[in-house]
Amino acid sequence: MTHIVRRTIERAPLDIVDRLAPIGTATVHEAIGRRGYVGTNLQPIQQDVRVAGTAVTVLSHPGDNGMIHAAVEVCQAGDILVVTTTAPSTHGMFGDLLATSLMARGVRGLVMDAAVRDTQDLREMGFPVWTRHVSCQGTVKNTPGSVNVPIAIDGTVIMPGDVVCADDDGVVVVERADAAVALEKSDERLDTEATTRAKFEAGELGLDYYGLRDRLADMGVEWIE
Repeated sequence: MTHIVRRTIERAPLDIVDRLAPIGTATVHEAIGRRGYVGTNLQPIQQDVRVAGTAVTVLSHPGDNGMIHAAVEVCQAGDILVVTTTAPSTHGMFGDLLATSLMARGVRGLVMDAAVRDTQDLREMGFPVWTRHVSCQGTVKNTPGSVNVPIAIDGTVIMPGDVVCADDDGVVVVERADAAVALEKSDERLDTEATTRAKFEAGELGLDYYGLRDRLADMGVEWIE
């Protein structure tokens, strides 16, 4: 197997990424056809953080964080580092020292399909992380891997340069080529949600607004006193 570190990748435009960031993963996910959700196994170690960035991907050997150090060199401002392993790993492959290196390069966060450590320090530093596990189990730096290659987490493929949106609800990946369309559709959905919210604030029921009353009746639901 060939192991590579790809230094140069094409990234989604940062102005579009920055406009996707505050929208939130639930809205983006719905707007792009309920695609790109990485799944429930990755959870934030912090709360009340909403970010988006361009993916720098890492494929590592379980329990070996050497390729994460290699990835730092090719990261740039606006990136989010996305790390997975060739087999399941519960090792704490990322901590406060690596976060310090990434923050110095303007990296916005980490998505980790293994485990992280130093979580209190990471929160205090303001470096956001979404991870499968939290573990103090140690690692080594003995095995080759690759940087900026296609990877997958729970069936969701992440390509270098894709948009990674992350918040309290999880992680959603938008393909680089679809970033502008995703922003347009997300803005449209926000407008629709604003109209719906105004209706609900005025007292209208979702049961009627969405036409659910007749639909449920057609399915055999009966209202009784």
